[in-house]
Amino acid sequence: MVVVAVLLLPGLGLLLFAMTCLEDRLFGDPAPPRHARRRHLRLLPGGGRGIDHGVGHGAERDAA
Repeated sequence: MVVVAVLLLPGLGLLLFAMTCLEDRLFGDPAPPRHARRRHLRLLPGGGRGIDHGVGHGAERDAA
């Protein structure tokens, strides 16, 4: 009887480990999708323009 218990102990430990990993995968927090990108909020219209694109526009606005 002791021999059977000693032989089953590694199998039960492996089963417990496998079930823990499976449970974490099923009920854990989902990872963000791979295609999702972090985008910055654009609070002002035209805020997406880069520094190079806006050169000269401020001078025209001040002259008017």
